[in-house]
Amino acid sequence: MEFGVGIHGEPGVARERIATADEIAQKIMEKIIPDLPFSSNDEVVLMVNGLGGTPLQELYILNRAVRKILNEENIRVYKTMVGNYMTSIDMAGASITLLKLDQELKSLFDASANTPALKI
Repeated sequence: MEFGVGIHGEPGVARERIATADEIAQKIMEKIIPDLPFSSNDEVVLMVNGLGGTPLQELYILNRAVRKILNEENIRVYKTMVGNYMTSIDMAGASITLLKLDQELKSLFDASANTPALKI
């Protein structure tokens, strides 16, 4: 499998053997958590995005693995979005996004939306 693939199918940063959802989630979160960085007691919105060809069931399995890691890091998930939000036709794969919340971002995230791509 390719790890770190771009949204338009650009080559990944590494080619690896196929791994379990838990192993993939661990590797992804080891890159994401220190990047902002995220800290214990942070509150986030979690998005598990399919690239178009990954079954929803597999996205939920990845979501479970990511949530387990966030729980271990004491990072609180305010809301979770699982689905195909930013796709690349029928490309297999997934992306993980964390939005670190403050009061302003939380209120904006909770606002209603009625667009072709997102309805809340």
